[in-house]
Amino acid sequence: MVLTLIFLYVIENNLCWQDYFEERADPKIYPVKNMLKPKNNIFLNFFTTIALLILSSIFSQNKSFADVAGSNIINDHLKKRIELKKTENKFGCRGELICGVSLIPQFYQRRGFSPAWSRDEGISPQAGSLIEEINRADQEGLRPDDYHLDNIVSLLKMIEKKQALRERVDPKTWVDLDLLLTDAFMLYSSHLLAGRVNPETIHSNWVVASPNADLINILQSALDSNQIVNVLRDLRPIHDGYIGLKQFLRQYRNIANKENWSPLLPGTNLRKGDQGAFVQRLRDRLVFLGDLEDSNEDPIDLFDETTERAVIKCQKRHGLKPDGIVGPRALDILNTPIQHRIRQIELNMERWRWIPRDLGNPYLIVNIADALLWVTENRQHIMEMRVIVGRPYRQTPVFSSKMIYMVINPYWNIPTSLALKDILPKIKKDNNYIAQQGIKVFKDWSKGAPEIDPKTIDWKNIKRQNFVYKLRQDPGPRNALGRIKFILPNKFAVYLHDTPKHSDFKETNRNFSSGCIRTEKPIDLALYLLQDDHQWSREKLLEIIEIGETQVIELRKPITVHIQYWTAWVDENGRLNFRDDIYDRDRPLDQALKERLPDV
Repeated sequence: MVLTLIFLYVIENNLCWQDYFEERADPKIYPVKNMLKPKNNIFLNFFTTIALLILSSIFSQNKSFADVAGSNIINDHLKKRIELKKTENKFGCRGELICGVSLIPQFYQRRGFSPAWSRDEGISPQAGSLIEEINRADQEGLRPDDYHLDNIVSLLKMIEKKQALRERVDPKTWVDLDLLLTDAFMLYSSHLLAGRVNPETIHSNWVVASPNADLINILQSALDSNQIVNVLRDLRPIHDGYIGLKQFLRQYRNIANKENWSPLLPGTNLRKGDQGAFVQRLRDRLVFLGDLEDSNEDPIDLFDETTERAVIKCQKRHGLKPDGIVGPRALDILNTPIQHRIRQIELNMERWRWIPRDLGNPYLIVNIADALLWVTENRQHIMEMRVIVGRPYRQTPVFSSKMIYMVINPYWNIPTSLALKDILPKIKKDNNYIAQQGIKVFKDWSKGAPEIDPKTIDWKNIKRQNFVYKLRQDPGPRNALGRIKFILPNKFAVYLHDTPKHSDFKETNRNFSSGCIRTEKPIDLALYLLQDDHQWSREKLLEIIEIGETQVIELRKPITVHIQYWTAWVDENGRLNFRDDIYDRDRPLDQALKERLPDV
């Protein structure tokens, strides 16, 4: 009895799930607060294991439950409650919203309205297994409180008390407990499978593919096989990127518990050879962040080569110029509160839950926040290059698609929006601009529209209202798409391409395109994509480019491309990286995750 109460107290101090696979709801229905510091999992697991054994023993020996569960009373109560709520827009239970308003009735109808989490002899052990997993939800960057935990614990206390007194438990109590446990499983399952928030409700240019999953069958199968724990764990993302972030989440929470994260004293261009108390504090901070090994010796206040290497390592992880000098930007990075980094990790774990479980093999990823592209084959990075992504006001969208062909020496049909904003002002300023850039003017965008002599147009009087022309830039060294473009069909008309301005890739911040993605090494990428087509070699590709002939090449093996946005991720060497939130996408996600469900 004592250990049982201890268990209930522990989990109490640690909530509706969306019909995610039928209609992705507004993120405001997902209640999440800021993550709390992790509890002592050793003691939690100890008490959980012992208490569950005692609970099982108590309920299996006590026959007062059998008086109820052995009959059809609970089944009748379940049926009446569910059939009543089916006609209502909201399904409430003990003041909380039950989100599985469509799937939960189907689940119980298939069971003949028999309870899922209790038996004639008492509470099913699977209920304890579910509670254990919910208590571990914080390890996934989720909140245990989001899954009806308070009410479930309260009901368990009530039942335990009545069982101890050999009193009859009200059938309504058993129904409430069963509904809350079922909804908790469905909610947690949907969050593990596809995330707590639908990104399309907070970002207009973010597309995800909803997973195909039958949660009713998943739950029933888990109950039938007594595999609640394994089934839930199998729903988590399996990608190395997610697993790596999860490991660093635990590590950074430990740092937050140990380290007094006060700002470092301000310093100006601290570098190798400097000495003093500030250097000692710098070294301590680098040790905590994992960029410098702890020497376990007396404190060192000299900025030596080891310190310089650690600073460079830290700068690389944060996308700074790796010069080994602690200037204002590096100091800002080192002073970033650890709780902010923890939240960044949690936000990007959520983004991993939006990504398809099957990334393809091989696959190509572009991380917009880092302006970097890499190709992964058999879980190994085999190619990497810098890219240039969209400006903050012309953001590169997030989506996945198949790259199916490439175009050598492409034409550029200039979108009307860009023609108005970028090209027209230059034409008005310089009458020779059109000829210099190899741009041709057509009457309109209709098929077969005739070409027009640009000198016959009074450009100074052309405005948005009367701009009906199509502008097309011919292939050549000035073409904005460079010599190759890579096509992956999508609703945003975004593609990857070459550029005539290769010096731009030397920039640290590379977010100044109009939304499409400029690639640093288009020839290397093209040759990789054509490696199974033996008629193509580097020499032949360069020859076609030199001739200037436009040629479309279909890929024999289309490759899956994932355009993503990660401000925190683990690279192929196991290093945790952070980047600035260049599109301000962390903030709305953070707010959506904090939204609470309205009371019923």
